[in-house]
Amino acid sequence: MAFQFSTASRNAALDAIETAIGTAPTLEIRSGAVPANCAAADAGTLLASMALPSDWMAAASAGSKGLSGTWQDLSADAAGTAGHFRIKQGATCHIQGTITATGGGGDMTLDNTSIASGQQVTVTSFTLNAGGA
Repeated sequence: MAFQFSTASRNAALDAIETAIGTAPTLEIRSGAVPANCAAADAGTLLASMALPSDWMAAASAGSKGLSGTWQDLSADAAGTAGHFRIKQGATCHIQGTITATGGGGDMTLDNTSIASGQQVTVTSFTLNAGGA
């Protein structure tokens, strides 16, 4: 049997992730496939980057934690198709995953995955879900 956790335990674990990463993370949107793990070197072209709000995730509820505030880069760094993201504190990657357009099923969704240099880039959805329900 797989481990199962109470909702309170799952919420605490999710809130601890935001605390461990800190109040000034950076979101990088990159082209190409997700690297093998967060310890692997950056991959793809850096298309957009943004400083996330100091309270960048909402409080966990029902084993889920969603983005808080506006996640937006007013002027993309380069042109390309968004394929993955990395959330970093300094040079350290803490979270990474896939990107798709809204409704595409990625770990994070953007208003538009085909990015032109200088265009505004907005994250429309990002949610962390704790396992063990």
